[in-house]
Amino acid sequence: MAGTRKAILCNSKKPSKLFRVSKHSTSPIAVSPESQYFTLPFQPSDAESFLAAVQASLPGLAQLMPWCKVDYALEDATNWIALTQVAWSNRTEFPLGIFESVTGAVVGGAGINQINKTHRIGNIGYWVSTPHTGRGVAQLAAKQAALLGFGELGFTRLEIVALKDNVASQRVAQGIGATFECIARSRLHAHGEAREAAVYSLIPEDTKQWLRE
Repeated sequence: MAGTRKAILCNSKKPSKLFRVSKHSTSPIAVSPESQYFTLPFQPSDAESFLAAVQASLPGLAQLMPWCKVDYALEDATNWIALTQVAWSNRTEFPLGIFESVTGAVVGGAGINQINKTHRIGNIGYWVSTPHTGRGVAQLAAKQAALLGFGELGFTRLEIVALKDNVASQRVAQGIGATFECIARSRLHAHGEAREAAVYSLIPEDTKQWLRE
């Protein structure tokens, strides 16, 4: 049920940062102390809260996320969270939940997927439940995913790929300083067809400004 997880934070070496430790991660995931949100891998107990976040975002979320559907149910949420745990264990993907700090409720998801191990490249994805949009939550989550990717995971390039008409997702990429590279033809498959998508990139040097903020 929602509210079963709350942020357990400890002081870091830098007074401006706090950290929460994940059982899946060998290093902490940074959380800004003034933030109302934090990121962490999902646990089975998050299923009902995840479902609530999805249902609060329908039908719009179903138009943007291939895994989402208008009749999304608790079984779907439970199965998804189980898959995220397997992905972390196998290190094939690194899904993160976005949580509200006070209540511990799920308010969205983020993470790194579509990994190319040879070239150390990954893709950052994110979504935020409708009641929490417009608060900078997606930017926070995207930054945390990038810091995890460039830090512990050792990636040298991370991409954000958004449908050409998904302006909100592109604004997130722009807001965190990702570099726009191109509109790629037939880059994403959505709603039964290949569609154009905007491609943005991050490299480790791009995060230096974040750490000074």
